[in-house]
Amino acid sequence: MTPDEQARVYAALPGEVTDEEMSPPEGDRHFLPKARALDTLKGHFEREGRRVYVSCALPTYYPDEPRFAPDLLVVADVEPHARDKWVVSAEGKGLDFVLEVHAGGDRKKDAERNVARYARLRIPEYFIYDGAKLKLRGYRLPGPKARKYVSIKPVKGRFPSKRLGLELQVEGDRLRFYENGVRLLESAEQINEMLKLIGELQHLGSARKRAGAAKRRPGSAKKPSAN
Repeated sequence: MTPDEQARVYAALPGEVTDEEMSPPEGDRHFLPKARALDTLKGHFEREGRRVYVSCALPTYYPDEPRFAPDLLVVADVEPHARDKWVVSAEGKGLDFVLEVHAGGDRKKDAERNVARYARLRIPEYFIYDGAKLKLRGYRLPGPKARKYVSIKPVKGRFPSKRLGLELQVEGDRLRFYENGVRLLESAEQINEMLKLIGELQHLGSARKRAGAAKRRPGSAKKPSAN
């Protein structure tokens, strides 16, 4: 096809996933982990100045494959502008990282069928966060031509992701991301930290003003002693 024909085909591909293709809604236990992961990763890569695209539930098209919409996907070294779909043939590359959140329903979909499917599609890394059991599993292709995953082993409780350059860990009821041992904060947590710092600076400034005012009060200066 000509470039114009390819563009028309790309534009005609649906940017929505039908109800039949999606799992039943699973409430906050399914939505919040992927929304927090999206927020954390987008903020991190933007601050680092890296060209990384991160999205949730984006219709994804691989050649000769039924479309699917991962809970969270990451593609490195591409422009992070807004998209309605990811078409591998149009973008020129496939997904680098997929996270699926399991909160109920068919466990085999994430733990078995997607493990086989994503490996066959040569998605380098696949993680499953089980929100019901508060557990994390990770898989990685051992080589560029491999089509079968090997399990990622945690290091000191954290699962390393080569594609993200980060580590993943479940803490309490949340999935967390670390870089060189430092936890990445969500936007709300960053705002709270900034407000806390501002409050501390304001308190310090008020204390200095009170100390300065006390020194300027009459009689506050030390009287010279009589000889």
